[in-house]
Amino acid sequence: MPRPSRHVEIDQALLSHVAAHPRDLVATVAREIGVSRQTVATRARALVADRRLARSGSTRPFYSLGPRRELTRVYSLAGLAEDEVWRTDVMPLLEGVAANVSDICHYGLTEMVNNAIDHSDGQRLWLQVEVDEDDVALLVRDNGMGIFRKIARHLDLPDERLALLELAKGKLTTDPVRHTGEGVFFTSRVFDAFAIFSGGLEFNHLDGDPEDWLLDLDRAAEGTSVLMAISRTSQRTLRDVFERFSSGPDEYNFERTMVPVRLARIGEENLISRSQAKRLLQRVDRFRRVVLDFAGVELIGQGFADEVFRVFVNAHPEVALSAVNAVPAVHAMIVRAGGRVLADPFDDQDRQFTLEFPE
Repeated sequence: MPRPSRHVEIDQALLSHVAAHPRDLVATVAREIGVSRQTVATRARALVADRRLARSGSTRPFYSLGPRRELTRVYSLAGLAEDEVWRTDVMPLLEGVAANVSDICHYGLTEMVNNAIDHSDGQRLWLQVEVDEDDVALLVRDNGMGIFRKIARHLDLPDERLALLELAKGKLTTDPVRHTGEGVFFTSRVFDAFAIFSGGLEFNHLDGDPEDWLLDLDRAAEGTSVLMAISRTSQRTLRDVFERFSSGPDEYNFERTMVPVRLARIGEENLISRSQAKRLLQRVDRFRRVVLDFAGVELIGQGFADEVFRVFVNAHPEVALSAVNAVPAVHAMIVRAGGRVLADPFDDQDRQFTLEFPE
């Protein structure tokens, strides 16, 4: 009987050759690996039982990828190309997955691998892919500096937690010559679940959840890990998400953003001061339409509200600024400062989001 490591080699060969050799799979792998056809056939049966291969027919069986597909691979970041990772290693695993879901996986995978290549300052990248009947999950991990630490240093932030706030706004990059800073923002919005683990922090965005979660990890994570998951039955498309945050259906200028205000807090502090407001508003003048999401915020101070909804608005009349998910106490403070609270943050019937801006 072949040793367990040989089982792994045979399994990988079966899975990698099934698309090109559906009718002579066993013979092809036996010839390539140098073991008997009986040994390979035994491993093929095991993969069918494990739902990683599918088999039809008996006299001359036809093999295809099963509903359960997995990949674990390590790459050197030096000279790595994200499109090659997608085309060679990931795309074959998504055979039979709906085109809109595959497009989303293509976008997210290449964006996150490219970030590791260009920004991580690491040497290696780990990739895990899991596909089953229900979901597709992608995990990209590097051994670099860590995304939150790098952003905090780049923007001279007093706490790495504030890096989450800047990522949530969008249009953030430490390399503006080569990047627009849109990749992490849009990737977090196109998947059902999106999480970043780095240092001692976890950022978690779930589709349909009004709050972005910032959690402390029990143990500091090396480098940066990004987890992305989406249902195979999802009807979401890249175009849907791009249009939601763009200037209109005929152009994809990234002009809308929703900012989770709770991420402007350090620890359990309340948002009281003008300096906290200025921290919240850093870089939002790059957008034309900004919604401040107050979910999870129970109290704001008069100075904070005045700085946001009067001082900033008067200084930046080109920016349509509104609020959403405000509890009554916060709602009253916003209105008192002259601000506006919306029921639907991206309701295009609302005048706040149908303003015509001069060029």
